[in-house]
Amino acid sequence: MSEWGSFTEIIKAKGMWLTDTSGNNLLDGVASMWCNVWGHSKPELVNAILKQSKKLQHSSMFNLTNEPAEKLAKSLVEISPGMYKVFYSDNGSSAMEIALKLALQYWNNIGEVKKTKIATLENGYHGDTFGAMSVGYIPEFFGKFKKQLFSTIQIPVPNEYRIPKGFTFQDYQNTCLEKIENKFLKDNKIAAFVMESGAQVAGGVIIFPKYFQSKISKLCKKYNILLVLDEIATGFGRLGSMTQYTEQKSSPDIVAYGKMLTGGYMTMAATLTNKKIYDSFLGKFNDWKHLFHGHTFTGNPIAAAVANENLNLYKKNNLIKKIQKTSKIFEQYYETLYKNELVGNIRHKGMLMGIELVKDKKNKIPINPKKSINKIIFEEGKKQGIYLRTLGNIVMLVPPLAITEKELDLLLVKTVKTIKSAQNQLI
Repeated sequence: MSEWGSFTEIIKAKGMWLTDTSGNNLLDGVASMWCNVWGHSKPELVNAILKQSKKLQHSSMFNLTNEPAEKLAKSLVEISPGMYKVFYSDNGSSAMEIALKLALQYWNNIGEVKKTKIATLENGYHGDTFGAMSVGYIPEFFGKFKKQLFSTIQIPVPNEYRIPKGFTFQDYQNTCLEKIENKFLKDNKIAAFVMESGAQVAGGVIIFPKYFQSKISKLCKKYNILLVLDEIATGFGRLGSMTQYTEQKSSPDIVAYGKMLTGGYMTMAATLTNKKIYDSFLGKFNDWKHLFHGHTFTGNPIAAAVANENLNLYKKNNLIKKIQKTSKIFEQYYETLYKNELVGNIRHKGMLMGIELVKDKKNKIPINPKKSINKIIFEEGKKQGIYLRTLGNIVMLVPPLAITEKELDLLLVKTVKTIKSAQNQLI
């Protein structure tokens, strides 16, 4: 913390650019923490906020509802195959807490009270609250809270760059899947399997191999275990598809959305369930099957209104197809990036890239400078006119989804220069 004596203050933003108090412009390579879709000050989204704010700013969803939230729920169900109902919250961590409570209470509601365990993938990330930390336990982030977290069954995740000795990548995938099935077979107390959908983002941009998630989904169905998918960072086009679980040919019982739901303009998240889960919560008051969970700003009308306009813009601008075209720009920079002696591995899918920095390419040893990598890359990126943020030794490129090919090309050119200019500080 002492490294950061002061912070760059952003006073306005337009399109893909942020402007600070000195008038410097920064190309937003982080999509303002992975959530911005259209760039900043998008007139349609701003107008949606203004229009709704003049009618209804907020109304509780305890015993009440509102038109924007109802409309959004219908739209979310339409774009989410197999889903039936929506539970709103304020952020991704909360959406995952709700998902966990739904999964665990489902079994209790139907009389299977012994199903209380959660299985998950190692290296996953699901948020910073205690339940989310428990299922997305990354030691570097959360080690200080380990004794307070509930235990989970952790399964290794196949990372093509770091395969155990003696394995091919395919062999290791099969080994991970075998471990999952063995756990499922031997332990009938497992209630749910929780994983990010398509890729682990905060865990270092680990892109799942083809069919891996699909096979997990089939194992969950085979052993009567709920599949809970976290699409907070990976859905809504980040990996090149609207619902990543559809592309992965998996069938979740519960799925969580966040980040890009409102285009990055308001805070909102949603947890969706299939009919089987929803129906288990129906009953008379004295049955005590209802979910004791709620947020003050659940289903906020302004957030829902801007989310509705955001979804409308996805359709109107055929955004998913554009993402699939624009994202090919990343591939043009693989060779240039790999020429840098610090770049050990590049992982990319859709509008997401992770560049792993190492001090020894042959042995894949991560860099570990005295000063934080995040601080170094941020400062050097700022000199280049771009806003970058790292997670550990991974330089993350997560631009707004609607970034133009020209702007993405510029971001990559500047990223190459940033890593090169930071080299002496990183070794």
